[in-house]
Amino acid sequence: MPAADIAWLLTASALVLFMTLPGLALFYGGLVRAKNVLSVLMHCFMLAAVMSVAWVVIGFSLAFHGSGQWIGGLGNVFMLATPRGEEQLLALFQMTFAIITPALIIGAFVERVKFGFVILFSLLWMLLCYAPVAHWVWGGGFLSSSSVIGLFGGIGVQDLAGGVVVHTTAGVAALVLAIMIGKRP
Repeated sequence: MPAADIAWLLTASALVLFMTLPGLALFYGGLVRAKNVLSVLMHCFMLAAVMSVAWVVIGFSLAFHGSGQWIGGLGNVFMLATPRGEEQLLALFQMTFAIITPALIIGAFVERVKFGFVILFSLLWMLLCYAPVAHWVWGGGFLSSSSVIGLFGGIGVQDLAGGVVVHTTAGVAALVLAIMIGKRP
């Protein structure tokens, strides 16, 4: 991979991470009452740490390893089968999206849930929702342009900016959670 491509991927990864920390953390901190600002900041920062570990342990494998149409495989757990270089850079870049996507959902239940719920929900959501959809669209699943099913006339879904994987999954999850939790007090 040319040095310019490496520099661009590292820059893009840093920019996406800056959208989460401090971007979303400070944005959500400005939306809540003063007594909850530290709680929201803690949610965002811990979410980034936990999602980073979960992505390396199993998320990247489920999203980008294996040839299944619905979900990736477990052959790259802990990224042990990831060759050094380009694929590690891809894992870093994709990890930033795995961090920011559940952080977007926090806005739906800020001030109304406990810290443990945020972390547990985010872990389960990443494994059961985000990783499969990332595999479908970006990892060679049934919606991708490289799919053998040939959905959409063999063109596949072109989701270069994360409209489906990031924004649609986060929006649907936030809506469902907001309905389940109910109105703000």
